[in-house]
Amino acid sequence: MTKAELVDKLAEKGKITKKLATETIEMVFSTIGEALVNGDEIAVPGFGKFSVVLRKARSGLNPRTMAKLNIPETKAPKFSAAKSLKESIK
Repeated sequence: MTKAELVDKLAEKGKITKKLATETIEMVFSTIGEALVNGDEIAVPGFGKFSVVLRKARSGLNPRTMAKLNIPETKAPKFSAAKSLKESIK
């Protein structure tokens, strides 16, 4: 499902305009993004949890030259699905 399809579905189910649906989705995504940038965790019961994880520094290989290189530690977003969401998909 694309973002446009999500907007259409939200507008239809919520009986609101597509403009309002788009603004709502944008606000939700930007709020989640801001919280993750601040290091916060977002838990949505029945859906899942958004968090930030720290990936440790590691060594790697350039596949073209086979030269060894060091990959520094980084932060990455993570999503863990709630048990009820996993079960509903099965």
